[in-house]
Amino acid sequence: MNLRTDAGQQLRTLTALALCVPLLAGCVGAAVVGAGAGALMVIDRRSSEVYIADQGLEMRASSRISEKYGDKVHVNVTSYNRMMLLTGEAPTAEIKADVEKIASTVPDVKSIANELAIAGPSSYGVRSNDSYITSKVKARFVDAGKFNANVVKVVTEAGVVFLLGIVTQAEADAAVEIARTTGGVLKVVRVFEIVSPEKAGTVNKTAPAAPQDAKPAPGK
Repeated sequence: MNLRTDAGQQLRTLTALALCVPLLAGCVGAAVVGAGAGALMVIDRRSSEVYIADQGLEMRASSRISEKYGDKVHVNVTSYNRMMLLTGEAPTAEIKADVEKIASTVPDVKSIANELAIAGPSSYGVRSNDSYITSKVKARFVDAGKFNANVVKVVTEAGVVFLLGIVTQAEADAAVEIARTTGGVLKVVRVFEIVSPEKAGTVNKTAPAAPQDAKPAPGK
């Protein structure tokens, strides 16, 4: 072992990290986050390009909506395989429709499911409870072990759970049943893309399936 060479390599590594901190204000953390996102992309059924594109679509749509309406509306934008879901609250039907129109101006969006409620912005307490419900549903997916919990995205608004993902019919049914029987869930809405079991194993290497229209699942 060449101790001098190893020491030199260690010094260069430490120097690079020291330079990284003031320049990037936490690039080590960013690298860890990037590694985590990369791991999620590996198990996600979307291609890596679509996975990244979805994040961009969410940010662009959210920014455009915020520019016009600010805190007059509460809109969460979720994009999955370029199918955009709008959840939250808008004060009037006209604003709800306009929010959808704004979202539709973002390039590469395949379709939009506008599930905004006509109401004032929800309270912090309601949103905290929604986050809690989402975490419970995800935890129950893992505990049930009926499918890979990472292939189903969960969004909760005012106790209504929206399920997105590229899944088989069996996976969709299992996810809905688990979500439907979770405490605090008022209704479950499917926003799935249904594929065959064969395609589910190779879907991120093929063209994305056409999205299934959002439709409510039976209540509890």
